[in-house]
This record gives sequence, structure tokens and C-alpha cells, in this order.
Amino acid sequence: MHVLIVEDDDAMASALSAAVASAGHKHTRVSRGEDALLAHRQHEVILLDLGLPDLDGLDVLRKLRQVTQIPILILTARDDERSVVLGLRSGADDYLVKPVKLVELLARIEAVTRRTNRSGPEAPHTIVLGELEVDLDRRVATINNKELALTATEFDLLGLLVRNAGSVVTREQILDALWGDAFLAHSRSLDVHLTGLRSKLQMPGFIINVRGVGYRVEQP
Repeated sequence: MHVLIVEDDDAMASALSAAVASAGHKHTRVSRGEDALLAHRQHEVILLDLGLPDLDGLDVLRKLRQVTQIPILILTARDDERSVVLGLRSGADDYLVKPVKLVELLARIEAVTRRTNRSGPEAPHTIVLGELEVDLDRRVATINNKELALTATEFDLLGLLVRNAGSVVTREQILDALWGDAFLAHSRSLDVHLTGLRSKLQMPGFIINVRGVGYRVEQP
């Protein structure tokens, strides 16, 4: 696994890095919450300190949970019940109170990854929604067997929406998937690509704007 360590204390970060490496895992260490929001997509597990210099760890956790479901373990010196409950309710998979027992840390990492990696149904490579057919492997979309002239970003946007057909995909999830950062100023770019995609699809009512949340494509 590739573990992201979000910890501003150098001594603690070194100990965590050594423990993760001893178990054969790769790791990256960042010390700021903003860096964690940018780096999370390249990792399979996140160890998140709550006491960060730029953002509160709980805010980082909530933002991460808007865009990813990878396992997140909180590392905190806050051992009061309120902090623990807030962390778990905000989407953490587990928590460890500092000073962390490294053997226990590795065991908790293995436990949460086992829970989250239980295999589900394999995602289809071609998705058909009425007259629209999207071949995710060949990156081709057709309507009534006529290929659509989509840009790379328009295809990525369409692919994300059809893979989640019937469910809302939030703006943050789209920005994170297409640009790698849900919290910077790409919002206007998304609007432009969405307008272009709708124009090329010529399927009124297919991509629904869920006001203040995101978008949903309708199942026929």
C-alpha cells in the first residue's frame, strides 16, 4: 500500500514512516492540511493528525470525505470523547490516541483496509443508457452508433457521471476527479466543459443540476 502521513511533528512523522516502511508499505509525508487535499489521490490509506498548522484536522477530514472513500485513520493527542466522536462522525474509519503504539497502528491499518477492500461487483467497461453508449476502455461515446466528438475532459466528465448513473455526483467529486483538487478555482472550467458536453449530447434532461450539490444523470 501507499500510505499518506499527514503529520507536522517531525519526530512523530519519522516514527510513523519507519513503522509503515517496516511493514513493506510505501509512504509519503506532508505536514499541512492543504497538501493532504492535493496528494490524497495517489494513496490508499491516510494517517491524519488533527493538530495541523494551517487547517484543523477535522476540517481536512470533512473535505476529504467529500471526494474520497479511502480509509482514513485519525492520529490525535485529543483523547476526550467529544473529539473521538466528532472524528468518527466526520468520516474517519478509526482513530489512535498519541503516543501511538506502532504495532497497534499497523494492525489498525490492516483492519480498515480489509474492511474497505472487500471486492464488490466489477465495474462495467461499457455503459449503455438508452441511446447513449460509453466505452470507457476505448474512450468513445456514441448516440445511435454515431460517435460524439468529445474533448478529453468532456469524456472524463461524461464517464464519471454515467458510472454513477442515478446518483448525485457532487461538484467537489468532479473537480477532484478531473483536476485533482476539489477546493481551488476550477469551478468555472467545470461549467464550461459541462455546457459543451450538454451541447454535444443533445439530450435535454439527461444531466440534471441538483442545486447546491452537483449533478445526476437519469437512468432511462
